Amino acid sequence: MGEQTTRGASLRASLLPLTGPLRFLLLSSFLIPLGSFMVLPFMSVFLHERLGMGLGTVGVVLAVASLVQFSGGIVGGALADRIGLRRTMLWALVVRTAGFAGLLLALRWPPLAIWALVLTCCGAALYLPANKAYLVHGVDDERRPAFLSAGNAALNAGMAVGPLIAGPFVLSSPGWLFAAVTALFLAVTAGHARLPGTPAELPTGSQETVSSGLPAGVALLPFAANALAFYLYFHFQHFLAVYAVERASSAFYSVVLLLCFTLVIVVQPLASGLIRRMPYALALAVGFAGLAAGLAVLAAGTRAALLTGGALITLGDIVLFLKNDLEALRRSPRSDAVVFGQQRLAAGLGACASGVLGGQVYGLGERAGHTGWFWLLAAAQCLLLPPLLLTLRRRTARRPVPDGDHEGALTRDDTDGRIPGR
Repeated sequence: MGEQTTRGASLRASLLPLTGPLRFLLLSSFLIPLGSFMVLPFMSVFLHERLGMGLGTVGVVLAVASLVQFSGGIVGGALADRIGLRRTMLWALVVRTAGFAGLLLALRWPPLAIWALVLTCCGAALYLPANKAYLVHGVDDERRPAFLSAGNAALNAGMAVGPLIAGPFVLSSPGWLFAAVTALFLAVTAGHARLPGTPAELPTGSQETVSSGLPAGVALLPFAANALAFYLYFHFQHFLAVYAVERASSAFYSVVLLLCFTLVIVVQPLASGLIRRMPYALALAVGFAGLAAGLAVLAAGTRAALLTGGALITLGDIVLFLKNDLEALRRSPRSDAVVFGQQRLAAGLGACASGVLGGQVYGLGERAGHTGWFWLLAAAQCLLLPPLLLTLRRRTARRPVPDGDHEGALTRDDTDGRIPGR
């Protein structure tokens, strides 16, 4: 208890004093995901039930949106290097606000919903790299982890509360919901316009990122494992809304999401040391087993199954996502920023594949009246596909490093103290 109190006091000391702009940025780190997650987790339900799109089409739309949101972070970082952090955040919020306004207009012209959703994802991809860089700009190295942790906590809190607020209204009063979210983003955008720019809004990226090709130095096994993990996890992310609302309610679906986000906020920091020390093969086995168990439990379709399945899936993704990033950092000779960009690209590819293939399979299950088989098939893939990674593991085994050549000669302790955010 005393150790926890000491850690809390140390964290508060690292964050103080907070300037006005940083207070606003931390508040925005809560409000932006709050507004976004009042809408985005329900998009499969909204597109399918409210706008009448087939689930195959819904899957393709969600696949494209996921690919843009994850992989587009590379573009966001490059734009911040070129025009500065504040300008990048401002333009990103303008784009995202236009997306939510487009969802409001889509109630009268449904085809606009697709473009509006893609716009919101473009805005998210552009905003996040600049937001994190602005949050730690001018902060000494010792205090940076505290600021990044505070931003990550605000982000996850917004993601948890948003669906809980919006659940009862997303189908009954979507117009008022979209209008409220658009107004929230207009206010946040106006606040960002008043932020001071970084000195001369100079480029913030490293020359190494610009001069080297993005695929160079990719850690193949963590890249492939991350793509596979996101492919399997996004069966849950994309299609649980349709499944849960049909069997319970949109409000109960919000409770499931709240449980999942709470587990990430509480469990991941506590387990990060254990996950770092865990052998990579064991971490993959534990993570994919958690996903398999959770997806299989969802097939029961009861409220208890939805909660239990969501918890198991979240515990599995906590292990997989963190360990894949740590292993990529250990194996790649590239800078941390480039490594995270490569891992985000893998995540986007996996999420995209999940939307395209999962939408077709879920649509078949719905027409056959047996959507529970969708989750059992996904669970089976969690057990059958990961062994294919063993072939990559053998082919990418580290060769001895010649004396005097230390490039890439990283040890398992090289990631100590560098636990990345989810």
